[in-house]
Amino acid sequence: MTENEFSMKEALLFSQRIAQLSKALWKSIEKDWQQWIKPYDLNINEHHILWIAYHLNGASISDVAKFGVMHVSTAFNFSKKLEERGFLQFSKKESDKRNTYIKLTDQGENILLSLMETYQPDKNAVFSGAMPLKKLYGKFPDAIEIMAIVRNIYGDDFMEIFEKSFKNIETDFVDDDGKIRKKDRIEKKEYV
Repeated sequence: MTENEFSMKEALLFSQRIAQLSKALWKSIEKDWQQWIKPYDLNINEHHILWIAYHLNGASISDVAKFGVMHVSTAFNFSKKLEERGFLQFSKKESDKRNTYIKLTDQGENILLSLMETYQPDKNAVFSGAMPLKKLYGKFPDAIEIMAIVRNIYGDDFMEIFEKSFKNIETDFVDDDGKIRKKDRIEKKEYV
């Protein structure tokens, strides 16, 4: 062992194990994600931007880039496409003229909520892959160690937004007749 309390072999094995597992997992996630959003003529970056804009309720392009793990120009260009389709609105704040902010339009929110309502777990390979563990242990696998690694790479701000989006889903959405629906849309009967 070195004074860092790990051997080079141990470091290489860990790094490569994470890299290989992450690549395999991402390939499956990417395929499932693309299939889910395909009927809405969105790509992954566009969907992710809508998701971030919804959960941050008005985000700067810099925030979108940071939390979407994409370059600022990518966040801006895909946001611009979403604006052209009527899903986002761009603005500047009186107190902050340097940053551009985005906010979901009603049409953008409707698309995002409709997507959530059409989610089908049986068409998601990662979900299906986790089901044997849920059956065995009575719960889905915890990702706490992976979350700790991500926190150490991207920081507390990233993880706060990460957690906020899931907290929003836990508090603002319900399982209604096998679909995910926003509580206030059920009360107003706004779902399709």
